[in-house]
Amino acid sequence: MTRLSGFGDDRASEPGDDPMAALALELADAVDGLATLWSVAAQGARLRLSPHQLRALRILQAAPGINLTALAESMEIGMPTASRLCDRLEAAGLLERVLHPQKRREVRLNLTGHGRQVLDEVAARRSRALATVFAAMGTGDRDALSRGLQGFLAAQDGVTRDSDRPDA
Repeated sequence: MTRLSGFGDDRASEPGDDPMAALALELADAVDGLATLWSVAAQGARLRLSPHQLRALRILQAAPGINLTALAESMEIGMPTASRLCDRLEAAGLLERVLHPQKRREVRLNLTGHGRQVLDEVAARRSRALATVFAAMGTGDRDALSRGLQGFLAAQDGVTRDSDRPDA
C-alpha cells in the first residue's frame, strides 16, 4: 500500500514497517480525507470563504472584541495580512470594527449577525457531511472510531501536558 508521507514523498508500507509509523500514515490519510470533506462542505455555503477567513471568524466567535494584534497572533500572521483579511471580512459584512470605549486608539473586532449566520451555516453543513459518512459506516466501526478518538485525545492531552513541563 502506498502512503503519502509529506513533501511529495510516496513510500510503500510493508509488513515489517514500524507499526506506529504505519498507523501515523493511516491517520494522515484519514486527516487528508477529513480536511477535504471539511473544506468541500464549507465551500457549499451561500458565502464562500477561504479556510483562512473561516479561521479568523472562528477566532472572533471565540474571543469577541479582540484587537487586530491579538487576531494576528492567534492566526500566526503578520499585522498587514491580518488587516487586509479584516478589510475583506468587513466589506463582506461579516465583522465590524468598533472603537474601544476606554482606549481611543484601539479597535475591537466583532462578528456581525451575518458573520454568526455564516459560521452557523458552515458548521451545519460540516456536521451533515460528517453524519453522512458516519451513516455509511457500520455500528462497530463507528463505536471503534469513537473509542479511538477518545483515546487519541486523552493521549494527546497527556503528551501536550508533559511537553509543557520545564523538565521535559
